[in-house]
Amino acid sequence: MTENPEGVQPVVASPVWPVPRTATIPRQADERTMLLAYLDHYRETFALKCDGVPPESLATRSCPPSTMSLHGLARHLAGVERWWFATNFAGLDLPILYYSDDDPDQDFSFADADPAADLQAWRDECDRSRAIVEGAASLDQLGAVERNGSYSLRWLLLRMIAEYAQHDGHADLLREGIDGATGA
Repeated sequence: MTENPEGVQPVVASPVWPVPRTATIPRQADERTMLLAYLDHYRETFALKCDGVPPESLATRSCPPSTMSLHGLARHLAGVERWWFATNFAGLDLPILYYSDDDPDQDFSFADADPAADLQAWRDECDRSRAIVEGAASLDQLGAVERNGSYSLRWLLLRMIAEYAQHDGHADLLREGIDGATGA
């Protein structure tokens, strides 16, 4: 805490996480390595935004009037990982997570959901997605299920990088609203 020289209210520095990243982004590598490094960087950024938040605070909607929360983002990202990598790209027959025609917003509107279980579901879906990508022959491999036309693994990785970059920005604002923590 520092004192303002004019005697105005003290300025309180917000906490900043150390950045204990495991995913590094190489500056020189082949395209696949770089795309996967960026995607893992953004996945890890989301995990760091949730790290240390008490389970009961993960559902905090700190940016009114938005219904978005870190818990809701974890559910949304788990569903996105499954939908694009497992269902559409790999063609696996799995139920859609946190969605139904009767309640399409289950990812962000939920009651009595377990935040720890939902974060683990997100981690599990990320692991499945990594395994699917690892098994893909090339970045040019096409998804098994067409959605408004065919798409390559390259397109999917870029789409997911954009998805995570967008939601990591949301997560940054949500986390700062919960406890003032910034960074990562």
